[in-house]
Amino acid sequence: MRDGIMTEQAYHTEGADRPSRWLVTCDHATNRVPDWVNGGDLGIGADDMARHIAFDVGAAGLTRRLARLLDAPAVLSDFSRLVIDPNRGEDDPTLLMRLYDGTVIPANRRADAAERERRLDRLYRPYHDALARLAAAHPARAICAVHSFTPQLRGRPPRPWLVGILYSHRDERLGPALIRACRDRGWVTGDNQPYSGHLDGDSIDRHALAHGRPNVLIEVRNDLIRDEAGQQEWAERLAPVLKGVLTDSGL
Repeated sequence: MRDGIMTEQAYHTEGADRPSRWLVTCDHATNRVPDWVNGGDLGIGADDMARHIAFDVGAAGLTRRLARLLDAPAVLSDFSRLVIDPNRGEDDPTLLMRLYDGTVIPANRRADAAERERRLDRLYRPYHDALARLAAAHPARAICAVHSFTPQLRGRPPRPWLVGILYSHRDERLGPALIRACRDRGWVTGDNQPYSGHLDGDSIDRHALAHGRPNVLIEVRNDLIRDEAGQQEWAERLAPVLKGVLTDSGL
């Protein structure tokens, strides 16, 4: 226990006993590489480890602040998405990336099936076990997954959105309403942008869709939440919108 946060090797939880229906998750919270993974070094430079390829910049701070404002529990991964990506199914070919946005990941190029299984057992599965426990702790749980996106991928056009709202075609109960609410506030808001809102085996599929839980995935442009002031600003913007949309849904 540290400052009210339970700390484990694979994840952090905060506010497990908070009463809100919401559970706020952060799959890509950190760029940490455990020492037992290639000596704590994936073979790429510090500049690349600070980019969106290694984690969702600003998402952890936004997650914690948003969860506090919602009086909701939060769960955050404690390993880089380049070590193994918790927002992919175990059979997804992009679970362990060897090339990402122009950067080759040397330690992953050499990773065999045994190494993949080791990372699943020590990092990926404990994180999902913790997420599953918190999701099941409220009988009417709703899940809000927090991510961030880079303003521009290498060689691609700039992305115009301030925030993107992602949702699956299998559950449109909250996503479209949240998009309307964001646009009503004047925010340039992507509808299943900059990514598609459905991926078989991802965290929302596994912990929300499979259990019929209301859900939404929020992507905030990472230059807006790089510092604590931006994270607090966007948490204060998003919290009342999330509360209102869930209440108005009647779910």
